[in-house]
Amino acid sequence: MRWENLTEGPAGPAALFGAGAVVTRTIDTPEFRGITFHEVRARSIVNRVPGASRMPFEWTVNPYRGCSHACVYCFARKTHSYLDLDTGLGFDSQIVVKTNAPELLRRELAAPRWTGAHIAMGTNVDCYQRAEGRYRLMPGIIEALRDRANPFSILTKGTLILRDLPLLREAAEATEVGISVSVSFTDTALWRTVEPGTPSPAARLNAIRTLTGAGIECGVLMAPVIPCLGDSPAQLRATVQAVAESGATSVTPLVLHLRPGAREWFTAWLAEHHPHLVERYERMYAGGSYAPTWYQRMITRQVHELAAEFGIGPARRGASRRITAPERPVGPAPSEATQLTLL
Repeated sequence: MRWENLTEGPAGPAALFGAGAVVTRTIDTPEFRGITFHEVRARSIVNRVPGASRMPFEWTVNPYRGCSHACVYCFARKTHSYLDLDTGLGFDSQIVVKTNAPELLRRELAAPRWTGAHIAMGTNVDCYQRAEGRYRLMPGIIEALRDRANPFSILTKGTLILRDLPLLREAAEATEVGISVSVSFTDTALWRTVEPGTPSPAARLNAIRTLTGAGIECGVLMAPVIPCLGDSPAQLRATVQAVAESGATSVTPLVLHLRPGAREWFTAWLAEHHPHLVERYERMYAGGSYAPTWYQRMITRQVHELAAEFGIGPARRGASRRITAPERPVGPAPSEATQLTLL
């Protein structure tokens, strides 16, 4: 593992971690059995998204690298190779934890050069994966964003987000906050093989009900729609109907894309579980990481038509970044407190 190339020393200011800052722990408890945690003290936490990215945001915060959700299609697998870690099982079980993420974020948000731009979380690996139950980084991160009234959004497959409901409501009083939950399908047999470390689709739908019941608008990213396995009309209908019944405000489909790192791991899984589909996938993704445009448009059209039928719609730009702030009791305003706002 090339930690030595990513710590202070010859690497200079470009180093990712401070010198001697990596501590490796193996926790022998049932929920973490087989998982190794590499605790690091990061040198920076707010990351700029590359200009060539298709993402609709510019800045991210990722307190973890690697993800015990173990989704076979995860596009972030390639990032593990930067540390000489395996992008297959290693990505699922070798979790890098940026233990100083909350304090580092607080410092970076206070820097004069920071202008209060929207920060997206959960867009690389899930910030509410199982490790968060142990390390509890997200409460401090949300508190830092709340205290600076900095807009942010969270995308997750993890039901652990419900732990932080009070903080999310507090943040919503100061700034725009958006919550999206990823629910690709409701097929439990498919879920067990492609997303083995995640809460079940039913558990995620129940989490959405809890969020919306608490006054938090929650969109659903129906991602990825998996060709030939999760894209039949019946599967799409069942998923959109379940999403609508959960109280989600929107549903947005995203077809599976297979970047280097994820592509090899997914193809190996496909060859083991659905060998008859390997050749079809080779043809479908012969042009690169993305499915053909005609296929993406077909899936999008079907999901949008179903969403309209069940009374929900696609996410409007920026709409999933809003939480309905709870009403405050009428009373005199505190004399010494001034609420920060950027919007």
